[in-house]
Amino acid sequence: MYFRVFHHQASGYASYLLGDMAAKEAVLIDPRISDIAVTAAILNDQKLRLTSLLFTHEHDQAKLSNVDIFQAYSAHFAKDMVVVPAGHKDFLTFGDERIKIIKTPGHMLKCQSYLWRDRLFCGDLLSVDICPHQPRPVSPADLWDSVTQKILLLPAETFLFTGHSTKAQFLSTILQQRLWHPWFSGTTRDAFLARIGSP
Repeated sequence: MYFRVFHHQASGYASYLLGDMAAKEAVLIDPRISDIAVTAAILNDQKLRLTSLLFTHEHDQAKLSNVDIFQAYSAHFAKDMVVVPAGHKDFLTFGDERIKIIKTPGHMLKCQSYLWRDRLFCGDLLSVDICPHQPRPVSPADLWDSVTQKILLLPAETFLFTGHSTKAQFLSTILQQRLWHPWFSGTTRDAFLARIGSP
């Protein structure tokens, strides 16, 4: 397998390239247009073909939509490359690798997370109050349910990769989030909703 993190220290954004070295296929999670050149160089060096762009969510306020990003990548890579929209299906494959798609609404209504091997990519799902485009979740009740009933029930040793972090701490584990997340650890649904609803 091949795994590469694109982390932008100034903005805190992160993207992830996953590859099946045997099949020579790869997918990119939460791509950014600014990464096209380095992505092309890596794919060429590793002899990988980019087959899918995966998005954890999309912000209406963002300058570039997922469609814009997909079109930019399509101009540089395979014309049959696909984008996986929210609610598309429950899993996808690239080569012999399998990614489970978990619907995780809350931060935005159509958020989804991707579970690959022992790694979960959840975008801004756990960035309750630090996302520059969405400083408060669109649906706090859905967010609580997504995090507590889907994400935090995964095995404790699962690595969790976020899409954005103001302190560049984009990697943790499910166990760490259960124990120390400032919004979800040691609280109740009612307390969370009351807190998120306060000024």
